[in-house]
Amino acid sequence: MNTKAALWTGRVLSGLVILFLTVDGAIKLAPIQAVTDSLKELGYPTSDSFARFLGVVTLVGTALYAWPRTSLLGAVLLTGLMGGAIATHLRLDHPLFSHTLFGVYLGLFLWIGLWLRDQRLRQLMPISRPAT
Repeated sequence: MNTKAALWTGRVLSGLVILFLTVDGAIKLAPIQAVTDSLKELGYPTSDSFARFLGVVTLVGTALYAWPRTSLLGAVLLTGLMGGAIATHLRLDHPLFSHTLFGVYLGLFLWIGLWLRDQRLRQLMPISRPAT
């Protein structure tokens, strides 16, 4: 599975995740009213420092994911971050497909994108067994 199509599909999927999470993290660095309002609605502290902390965590995980040498570590960290988001939406009984499962959708894009663009991950987690 070293085709150019698979590689570019992986890059596009990963790029979408990187773009979304970069914007998500960046708006938390300069906490606008929408960020503060959503933190309050989700039951988290509404301080600027907490919003910035979430932004930094998101951006660091995204940067690690974007860099090929650390992409696996970034994927694991971002999976944890998305798990927290999923748990938050479950706790608040938000709509299932639009809110609660959004972290699952993003996680699937993240891991499928990485699997398609990283030979090491495909060797570690093959979909099918090699022919003997």
